[in-house]
Amino acid sequence: MVVGAELAGDWTGVHASSSLLFCLVISIGFAVLAFSVGAVNRSGAVAGASVSFLLSAGGGFAALAPLIAVFVMAWLTTKIGYQRKEQIGSAEKIEGRNAFQVLANLGVAAGCAILYAFEGKAIFLVAVAASLSEAAADTVSSEIGQLSNEKARLITTWKAVPAGTDGGVTVLGTASGLAAAVAVSTVCIAGGLVPWSRAGIPILAAFCGTVADSFLGAIFERRKLLNNDLVNFLGTLVAALIALAI
Repeated sequence: MVVGAELAGDWTGVHASSSLLFCLVISIGFAVLAFSVGAVNRSGAVAGASVSFLLSAGGGFAALAPLIAVFVMAWLTTKIGYQRKEQIGSAEKIEGRNAFQVLANLGVAAGCAILYAFEGKAIFLVAVAASLSEAAADTVSSEIGQLSNEKARLITTWKAVPAGTDGGVTVLGTASGLAAAVAVSTVCIAGGLVPWSRAGIPILAAFCGTVADSFLGAIFERRKLLNNDLVNFLGTLVAALIALAI
């Protein structure tokens, strides 16, 4: 049984009510902080508060630590080399991420946390860790990869493409993304969300999710058949499903 199961809280009686209220207060505070530093706009703050509440209410307070880790890494890597990203037209909007972007990256994790709350199966917590790790890996690999001096390679054909191209990958971006996945998974393990015996699952699942994200970007997003938010959502979903399957 995953240690995080002990942190999920008692869903009955007064204890449940007080725990949920505390989750709500913490979630609103986190959203206000994210908005104040320009990481999200108003709609993004509302979505962020909702996701944070569902994660902490369903997966316990241990689920908040990796969420914060994802937020910090996404915010920092978005700021790094911002002027260069503006020049190639791939920089995030200055007002921050909107609700669709927040839900695309964190919605699957929140859903898995709620499934854990109702089903009580610890594997859903591993899926939470996998989807959050993938969200971090995808964002970091994309933001850092654009700064690489090497040409990006389209994952489907391996042809050289401009930096920031959907489905384009670089060694720097891939390595950075993998490091982000390891970091978030480590936070999940340290907080008791995932046991050491399953440490490799969220990391492997997150890496597979980012690869799937790149293929979806190359095949569908470049042809305007899918937008970036849906591709990101599917990447986290792939990571969660792989974690469940393993």
